Amino acid sequence: MGEESNPLATCHSVWAVLMTIIVLLYVFFDVNHFLRLAFTIGWGRLFEKRKTFDESTEIYGIATTQDMDIFIRNLSNARYIRELDFARFHFYDRTGLYDEFRKINAHVLQSATNIRYRKPIPMFSTYKITTKVIYWEEKALYIEHQFVTLSDGFVRAVVLSKQGTIGMDVPQVMAKLTGRDVSYRPEPPAEFQDWISSMEKSSNRWQSLSNCHQEHGHR
Repeated sequence: MGEESNPLATCHSVWAVLMTIIVLLYVFFDVNHFLRLAFTIGWGRLFEKRKTFDESTEIYGIATTQDMDIFIRNLSNARYIRELDFARFHFYDRTGLYDEFRKINAHVLQSATNIRYRKPIPMFSTYKITTKVIYWEEKALYIEHQFVTLSDGFVRAVVLSKQGTIGMDVPQVMAKLTGRDVSYRPEPPAEFQDWISSMEKSSNRWQSLSNCHQEHGHR
């Protein structure tokens, strides 16, 4: 007869394999990011109503020790940008925009971000991020986010975000979702046009530099 297997040893081996897999996942992937994203979208689908494009969506967060700056006092600058991923995907899902992306196999890419830090978010403070569309073009959506602390309702940071699209006629999709004419555009904030102008100037500058490098390369 063969030797009987030891159930305890087998159990320990299984746990060792599982723990190894978990550790490797955390080493090579941002597991918490994917878990938080899945939770945010899942919570919205289970407990929140659909939103129209005239409305803002909201998600909530707390400034934990993992989010702190080098002085361990306030939310780090990088964390603001990271939090926008959750707010943006939640917005796409709640407004029905994500469904439209899937139907036409379109892709959306973060093209530019402009953030103004008005006041720090202290450690252990609770806050919400509001998200709304402020404008769109043929190939881009423009979104405004606000970080608002719940204790005082103060807007701690304001973010303007450009979402470039691939394989999508944005005005057509927005006309379908809003029920308005394809030529309709919302009135953007006063500072929006200045930001657009600065991006155009930056694009022209780098295009000019690129052309110069190409000309020198052919000589």
